[in-house]
Amino acid sequence: QVYLVESGGGLVQAGGSLRLSCAASGRTFSSYVMGWFRQAPGKEREFVVNISWRGGNTHYADSVKGRFTISRDNAKNTVYLQMNSLKPEDTAIYYCAARITNYSGSLYVQSGDYAYWGQGTQVTVSS
Repeated sequence: QVYLVESGGGLVQAGGSLRLSCAASGRTFSSYVMGWFRQAPGKEREFVVNISWRGGNTHYADSVKGRFTISRDNAKNTVYLQMNSLKPEDTAIYYCAARITNYSGSLYVQSGDYAYWGQGTQVTVSS
């Protein structure tokens, strides 16, 4: 079992920055994939970025490339999402997610690829 807790959300002006954190506990090991998704009201849950726990390989959605950066601290079992140049369309609840297997050839960009989810943290970007 994996437990995930997000923090760091808040209200920010367009063009500003936030850093989200996701602390993982329980069953964690090197083959995990950690991801960030977001969901705006009335919209489908949307892939943002993910990272392989062992190798640190990353994959970003086109909408956030060049603005968001994912990183990890393996010793602390924590993943971070640095969000810069925020836009009103980034407003959503941001969720941390994890899967316990990582097969070569898959990028894991669907919510169904992940079995474990945090409660989410609200990010609101005002214009």
